[in-house]
Amino acid sequence: MIVSPYAEQLARIPVREHRLTVLGTETAWWEYGAADAPVIVLVHGFRGDHHGLEPVVAQLPGFRIVSPDLPGFGSSSTFRDRQHDLDAYTDWLGAFIREAGIESPYTLLGHSFGSIVASAAVAGGLSPERLILVNPIGAPALEGPRGVMTRLAVLYYRTAAALPERPGFALLRNGAIVRIMSVTMAKTRSKPLRRWIHDQHDRYFSAFGSRTSVLESFTTSVSHDVSEVAAEITVPTLLIAAERDDVTPIEAERRLATMFPDARLEVIPEVGHLIHYETPGEAARHILGFLGSEAHA
Repeated sequence: MIVSPYAEQLARIPVREHRLTVLGTETAWWEYGAADAPVIVLVHGFRGDHHGLEPVVAQLPGFRIVSPDLPGFGSSSTFRDRQHDLDAYTDWLGAFIREAGIESPYTLLGHSFGSIVASAAVAGGLSPERLILVNPIGAPALEGPRGVMTRLAVLYYRTAAALPERPGFALLRNGAIVRIMSVTMAKTRSKPLRRWIHDQHDRYFSAFGSRTSVLESFTTSVSHDVSEVAAEITVPTLLIAAERDDVTPIEAERRLATMFPDARLEVIPEVGHLIHYETPGEAARHILGFLGSEAHA
C-alpha cells in the first residue's frame, strides 16, 4: 500500500462509518467532520467508492461530509430486485438522504458517473441548496472525438458479459486492464503521484458487487449524461471541469454550462478525468468560493 499524499490532512478530520438499509439495499456510508457543520453529500464515480473522493474531503475540514458507497460498489450491497439503472440510483439517492436524516440546507456533489446520478436526482425533485459536479459527464459518451475509447470500453464489457461467469468476472477484475485504464486517465507528471493513483485503482477499482451489477452500471453510465437534464435544474450549480478530460472534452463542458439556468464553470488546467486525485486542492478552492459565506474551513 502506498501512503496517500493527502493522508496527513485527512487524518485531522474525524470520520465515522455507518450502515443503513435503503430501499432494501445495505448501504455503507462515511461521515467526516463535525456533526453541526454545513453538510455536503458526495456521490462517487463508476467503479469507485468513497475512498476516491477522500482527497477532496481532506481539503474541506470545516464541513460535515456524508459519503456513501453506491449500491453495487465498495462495501454497499447490490440492488436486490432492480436493475442498476439511472432510475434505481436516483431513487436510492433520495431515499438515502432521507434515511440518513439529512435535511436542507445541504450541498450535493457528484463526480463523473456521480454527476449523472446527482443531476438526474435533482431534476427529478431532490432539493439540495446547491449542486456541484466534478468532471461532469457533459455529452453522450459515444459521440465526439473520444467516442472510439468508449466503444472499446463497450466491447470490453460486452465481452465480459458474453463469457461464462468465472472468466467474465476475472476479465472485469483483470489487473493489467485496470492499470491501462489508470495510465490513460492520469495526466500528472509527478511519478510518486502517478504511483499512488495506480495503487488506488488497483485497490478499489474492482470492488464491485457482481458481474451483473457492474455491467448494468456501465450501461447506465454510457447511456446518459448531464446535458439531458441540465435545463431542469434550477438550484445554483458549479461545474468543475478538466482541460484534458478524456471522457468529456472541455468544449462540451463549456456548452453544458450554458444549458443550466444558474451555473458557473471552473476549468482546472493540465488535468484530466482525475481531478479528485490530482488536483483536489484546486477543486476545494472552487468549492469554497462557490459556497461563499458558509465555507468556514
